[in-house]
Amino acid sequence: MSDSRFEFVTHDASASEHIAAPSYSYWRSVSRQFFGKKLTVFLLIVIVLLSLIALIQPALSGYDPMISPNINNPEMRFLGISFQYPYGTDGVGSSVWDVVWAGTRTSLLVGFIVTGVNTFIGVLVGAIWGFSKAIDKVMLEIYNIISSVPYILIVTVLLYAFGRGFWQLVLAMCLTGWLGTAYFIRTQVMIIRDREYNLASKCLGTPTLRLVTRNILPYLLSVVMTSVSLEIPAAISTEVTLSFLGIGLNVSIPSLGRMINQYSNYFNGYPHLFWAPVLTLAIVTVSLYVIGQALADASDPRTHM
Repeated sequence: MSDSRFEFVTHDASASEHIAAPSYSYWRSVSRQFFGKKLTVFLLIVIVLLSLIALIQPALSGYDPMISPNINNPEMRFLGISFQYPYGTDGVGSSVWDVVWAGTRTSLLVGFIVTGVNTFIGVLVGAIWGFSKAIDKVMLEIYNIISSVPYILIVTVLLYAFGRGFWQLVLAMCLTGWLGTAYFIRTQVMIIRDREYNLASKCLGTPTLRLVTRNILPYLLSVVMTSVSLEIPAAISTEVTLSFLGIGLNVSIPSLGRMINQYSNYFNGYPHLFWAPVLTLAIVTVSLYVIGQALADASDPRTHM
């Protein structure tokens, strides 16, 4: 047998440390898990399209709830579904299509702004709250007092104090809304704060803020996504409920809640007027919830192969 087919190799210590496994990228794995579900991709496309329509359509139509150009034209009232009026017209001759998307835009803006503020404050305060035992005693008392009062009652009282308006509603929903997120994050932080690497960092004199931001929060990404997936539909539902009760936004701001309240009077004769905002609200909230849950599952490293 000829030795020309064989070759002697030298010992390489660094080469022996290479692991025969495919390279791992966290965000690539998150994308693969998230976009690997057909239902999630479909709902993501739906919510993007609905959001674009809600942002663009009111600007194109110029709808203003304080202006009803067809109010003195009886022929424009309660028109059926057509190409020109996809959802028909209401009792004052306004296109329900324009009214629905103007209200949807308001609900989406409230939902995303309130969720963003509550999540940012809640995650930051909750992380420090769960890490510091001294702060935990004070915050627990504050949380127990505020959580014993229904959230919607607190927002209602604050709205009566601040007045009715878009930013007044956002402020009222954010003033105590972050506490629930903070308590949720606090519980998760307490589970991992006493692990060996955190104790070692603390013994080495690492500042508390650095411990929280570098050693704890990166492990809570999936938990934060879970919180966000619940917060957005809840914020939208709160806005719609308050507007439905007539204590949320003022009449100059379009709202799905006010539409549902107003069009419920036409349910027997013109049911499509009532179902148009209800179904739009249902599609938006359910889609956001499912997408958020899918993102939370995808961001959990334990689901990665």
